[in-house]
Formats: sequence, C-alpha cells, structure tokens
Amino acid sequence: MILENYYRINQNRILVSRQQASDFAKQIANDYNPIHDVDSKRFCVPGDLLFSLVLKHYGLSQHMRFRFAGMVGDNIQLIFPETDSEELTIRGDNGKEYLHFERSGERTDDLDVIEKLVKVYVAFSGHAFPHVLVPLMEQHDVMINPDRPLIIYESMELDLERLDLADPSLNLEKTTLEVKGKRGQVTLQFSLKDGRQAVGHGTKKMVLSGLRPYDAERMQEVVAGYNHRMNGNDA
Repeated sequence: MILENYYRINQNRILVSRQQASDFAKQIANDYNPIHDVDSKRFCVPGDLLFSLVLKHYGLSQHMRFRFAGMVGDNIQLIFPETDSEELTIRGDNGKEYLHFERSGERTDDLDVIEKLVKVYVAFSGHAFPHVLVPLMEQHDVMINPDRPLIIYESMELDLERLDLADPSLNLEKTTLEVKGKRGQVTLQFSLKDGRQAVGHGTKKMVLSGLRPYDAERMQEVVAGYNHRMNGNDA
C-alpha cells in the first residue's frame, strides 16, 4: 500500500518522522503547507496521513467521522487501540488526545479499495489551497496572515452507500466560510462516485487563523511563494 513508506511501527505504536510526514504531504497529497516541512518550528503530521493510517488499521466503514483534537508533532508515538468499538480515540505516548473517530455500518478491510479511496481523497484534500481557499477568502474579504499562514484540519465526515469501490472519484459540491473575528471555519462538501454512479458524500472542515482584511497583492505573494515551493524550490 502507498502508506508503507510514510510511517513505522515501534512496539505496536505508530511513529511518523518529520521526513516521512513531509514526504507524504508533498509526494502523495501535493500539499506544500510549510507546517509539514522537516525544519518547521510549527511542524505537524498531515491530518490526511492520520486519516489514511486509521483506514489502513481499522478498515473502511460506510459512515465515518473524524475530529482532530490536536496537531501531532515530532517524535510522538501514536497508540491505535485494538477494539471493535464504534467510537475510539487515538492518543500519543504523552497521554494527549489527537484524533476522535466514529464508525458505523458495513466495513471492508480490502486494502485495494482503501488505497483507491485514500488516493482520491488525499489528492482532493491537498488541492484546497490555493485553488479553493483563496477565492473563498477573497469573496469574504478576509485572508490568513501572509507572514505566518496557518490552515488547520479540523474534521472530516464520509458516508457511503456501498464499499466495493472500483474507480472512485471525489467532486467538490459546495464551499462555505464562516468568519468569527480572527478565525474562520471553512467547510468543503463533496460527492463521491464510483465510475459514473453516485455512491456517497462527505464534508471536510478546516480552521483559518490570524484573519485580517483581504489584500490582493499580499495574497498573490503567498500564492506565488506556495507555487515556488511546489515547483521544487525551497520545498
């Protein structure tokens, strides 16, 4: 499975190194958020990698809810409890909670199906900036701090009619931004198809911090810097 190079197991605990997290963000998710850089002072493991590891470990269920409780930093060993419970929490060896997870309905452990879904979801998720978020911020006349841009993965929901996916794809259906002072919550609603057949839908929520009035010139500088990193410079 594509995840094998992006984590390691130490005494039944999962550990993601800075390099593995950074490689996953760039190589799999096409996500160049600087908080996933190896040398970032605010380094954290990509939420999409945690989502993918949960699916690999617990299987894909028809109805799934993920809520991130904290950012996984460097040298955190994650404990995935062995349970069939419909509600569980992923904690670190430091005792902190990092991810709350709910599941229900039928389940599959077919790694081929899981890998196909992971690939299309992570690709969809990684393209949120700048393609989706910048026009949304401009529409609401706000922007993230151009000097310390921070976009945090908050939660994700997925509802599927069936699990025998052969050719899954995700399509963005609706975007919203709710602004409260210097923070904003972005909601991305998407549909999921298998070939041409609609098989489900989902929602991803993110938090934008340090909001201020939209400045087109500064925002373009942020986008240019992001594209510069994506093209292999300072990545």
